[in-house]
Amino acid sequence: MKEFPNNIERLEEDESKTLIENIKKYLRYWPWFLLTTIVCIGIGYIYIRYAQVTYNTVAKIKIIDDTKETDIASDAIALLSRNNKINLENEIEVLKSYRILKQVVDEHHLDIAYYEVGKVKSSQLWVAPFIVEKQIAADSLQSPMAYEITMNAQGLQITDANQQVFTPNLREPDSTSAGLPFTIKLRKGIDPKFYEGINFRVVLNPIKQVIFQLIKDIQVQATSKSSEILSLSINGGNIDKNEAIINTLIEKFNRDGILDRQLVSKRTLDFIDERFIYLTQELDSIEGGKESFKRSNNLSYIEADAGASLQKKSETEAEANKLDNQISISILLKQSVINQTDYGLLPANIGLENTSLNTLVSDYNQLSLDREKLLQNVGREHPTLVALNEQLERAKVNIIKSVNIYETQLKNSLQQVKEEESRAGSQYARLPEKEKMLRSIERQQSIKENLFLLLLQKREEAAISYAVTAPSVKIVDYGLTNSIPVSPKKMIVYALSLIAGMFLPFAVLYIRFTLDTKIHNRNDIEKLTADIPVVAEIPFFKEVNKKLELNDRSIMAESFRMLGTNINFLLEENDKGLGHVVMVTSSIKGEGKTLMAHNLSLAYAGLNKKVLLIGADLRNPQLHNFYNISVNHKGLSDYLKDPDMNWKDCLVPSGADQPTLHIFFGGAISSNSPQLLSSSAFEKFITAAKKEFDYIVVDTAPTMLVSDTLLISKYADATLFVTRAGLTDKRLLESSKNLYKTKKLKNMAYVVNGVGNGKAKGYNYGYGYGYGSGK
Repeated sequence: MKEFPNNIERLEEDESKTLIENIKKYLRYWPWFLLTTIVCIGIGYIYIRYAQVTYNTVAKIKIIDDTKETDIASDAIALLSRNNKINLENEIEVLKSYRILKQVVDEHHLDIAYYEVGKVKSSQLWVAPFIVEKQIAADSLQSPMAYEITMNAQGLQITDANQQVFTPNLREPDSTSAGLPFTIKLRKGIDPKFYEGINFRVVLNPIKQVIFQLIKDIQVQATSKSSEILSLSINGGNIDKNEAIINTLIEKFNRDGILDRQLVSKRTLDFIDERFIYLTQELDSIEGGKESFKRSNNLSYIEADAGASLQKKSETEAEANKLDNQISISILLKQSVINQTDYGLLPANIGLENTSLNTLVSDYNQLSLDREKLLQNVGREHPTLVALNEQLERAKVNIIKSVNIYETQLKNSLQQVKEEESRAGSQYARLPEKEKMLRSIERQQSIKENLFLLLLQKREEAAISYAVTAPSVKIVDYGLTNSIPVSPKKMIVYALSLIAGMFLPFAVLYIRFTLDTKIHNRNDIEKLTADIPVVAEIPFFKEVNKKLELNDRSIMAESFRMLGTNINFLLEENDKGLGHVVMVTSSIKGEGKTLMAHNLSLAYAGLNKKVLLIGADLRNPQLHNFYNISVNHKGLSDYLKDPDMNWKDCLVPSGADQPTLHIFFGGAISSNSPQLLSSSAFEKFITAAKKEFDYIVVDTAPTMLVSDTLLISKYADATLFVTRAGLTDKRLLESSKNLYKTKKLKNMAYVVNGVGNGKAKGYNYGYGYGYGSGK
């Protein structure tokens, strides 16, 4: 139960060590980090100094919803059904449309760019000391045309891309120089001497290219999803230019919306004016028809005419009744007169309206009264009575004649009144029909008049809307530019420079470490082969052929003494008092096994041990180079070819400083070294040598694809497998691990040679086929 926590602690400790080792691995190259950081910061400073400065200009506008001005009383249903939210996407597309931006480009002549040319960079100018006007068609320019302009006391000098020089006449600024597609003139108050020595550049750009670039540069977006405010922004190197473009764009957009609404009002006015002409003609026609109708039907005002007709009818009826009464009374009077035989009184004041007839009746009655009085005094034949009777008879005749005449007059008058009554009745009976026809005419007239008045009102409204049109946008903020540029930003540039200065060497080292498959220290070996011990690390020295001296206290000497001491822990004590055989091998050529074997033998000899150093690398011997002896000096190969010779005769003493060390060189290079090493003579030699020496150090051939070492590995008490930092590939350790696992190399341990050497060298991939063939 306690192993699990211990394993976790051990794992955490290993991870901590790995992290520290990785940090130390990078810290070894701190000068590179420092140098790269300084260089990157310097590059950042140069970039800030000469990079094009870019400023951000922002303006805000609110889109005015003209649908909110709808008359609720006249369009209530439409108001309830209308979605009043503005489609900002449509407004954004209009703002960035080619048509609107072309107006901006045309107003500020953005297709002509002015620059002040410097030694390193050119700065764009918004207001140049001169004005250039194109004299070519806008569509004829397909690519930018650049011209260099210099100013001096004499005037201007223009140079085109073909180095052709033009000198325009400033006294005639509107004149075009031959070969130039533009005219140029100085601004008012400009003295060319003040700009002497300053170079300018004028670039004529295709207008379409400028507009499309402006569409990309201008950014329009809503400040929020529910807002009706749009934010317009542009990045550029000139503050005045940025603000002029943004403000002009807002002005053109607003003007475009106003013109759209004015166009509607103008078309409304035109339509109403056309309708006025038509309505006037129709009203004139209706009024003329009404006049003719009234004239032909004797009408003035239908109600008054109806009253007059009714009154006239009533009057004629009363008159007819009156005449009938008079006729009846006259007939009664006539009958009374005719039926009167005794000259009696006639009825008087019976209602006749004839004064003369009433007078005759009154006179007759007076005579009748006189006769009655006389008749009482005289007889019937009395002359006076007879005279009165004659008078009465004549009076009766007169009355009858008068009644007849009066009756005739009454009948004539009655006939006329009847005719008037008939006409009045007929006229009164036709009044509804005439009223209906007149009402129809008046209805048409009223409709046209109301339409005329409505159009007149709408015309006034349209005229007011046309004259006073509300703006389509409300400007929240005009173009405002932050004095701090958006590019380059010093803090960001320096921060990125610092990061780059740290990252670049780190990235290079990381790639190098990642791609590096070489061994550099014992940790690399221990990670791959934890079960095989690493007995020592030998530092890197430039003088690789340096021999250890007596009482040498150098780091190299101490390293090899440490190596010898650690090897002793691998060796087992034997009761027979025989020497120990230590074989030194490696994977490939160049890992320093011969130097390792030589200095190890010197280290043992420095302990007053009898040491024999054997050069068993018969294919590519190198041991003779330490003693300036010929490679063909008698040695092991000679002995193995002739076992009867005394091997001691081949020994070479190391020298007076190391009397206990003897060297048995490899001898002449042999083509059949496997047969020689596998012979019984080698075993006989090793057995004899172990009786004579305390330590026998054998310098063997590399193990990669060469079987020489494996043939004699059984005689070793310990095998020292040499790896070299910066040279030995980690993949080669698999071969040595297999040799260890299969026990083909006895009591094997690693030693790392050349620790601290940062140089990585290649190794001989073709070693197994041509090793030592040219020696």
